Amino acid sequence: MTELELMKHAKGYLNKLANGINPLDDSILPDTDVVNQVRISRCLFYVSDVLRQLIDQGGMAAAKQGKKLPFAITVEERDRFAFSSTPISVSEIARRINDAVSNDSMKKFGYRAITDWLLAVGLLREQTFSDGKKKKYPTENGNKIGIFLEERTGQYGTYQVILYTEEAQHFLIDNIDAILEQQAAEKKKEEP
Repeated sequence: MTELELMKHAKGYLNKLANGINPLDDSILPDTDVVNQVRISRCLFYVSDVLRQLIDQGGMAAAKQGKKLPFAITVEERDRFAFSSTPISVSEIARRINDAVSNDSMKKFGYRAITDWLLAVGLLREQTFSDGKKKKYPTENGNKIGIFLEERTGQYGTYQVILYTEEAQHFLIDNIDAILEQQAAEKKKEEP
C-alpha cells in the first residue's frame, strides 16, 4: 500500500468514527461511546479534512509561509517530459521539466543545474575571454550525445546558441538524479 493509499484509508476510518460508525465492521456505535461526544467528533472531522488536503496535494505537505520545498521529480513526472524532435535550448528543457512536475509548493528547476553538471562531466567546456566574459561550448563528447552550437542572426547581429537534440534531451532526463545531486552538493558548499 502506497503512502497516499494509506492516507486515504486512514481518512475513511476517521470519517466513519466521526459519524459514529465502527470502521472495522460498519456497525453503529452506541451514543455513550467516546467518539460520539461532540468535541471528539469535531476533532475527528478536522483531522480528516487535514488528511484530505494532504491527499489533494499528492501526499506532499505544503510549504509554510512562502518557503518552497526543494525541487524533486518522480518517475511518472519524468515520463511526462515533452521531448522535442527539433533541437531546443537548455532553458526550454528546464521549462519542460517544470511543466512535467505538478507541485507548485516546490522550487522551480533552473537550467544552470544542467549546464553546471554538463561542465562537471565534460560535455560542455567554458572559455574565458580577455574581456572577462565566459562562453560555454559543447565538447567532442557533448557533440556525440547531441549537444551542438548553432549560429543565429538577431536584431543585434549574429550570435551562437547551444542546442540539444532529442537524444541529448533523453540523456539529460535519464541523468536528472545526478544533476540534482550535484546541485544539492553545490548548495551545501555555499552554506556557512
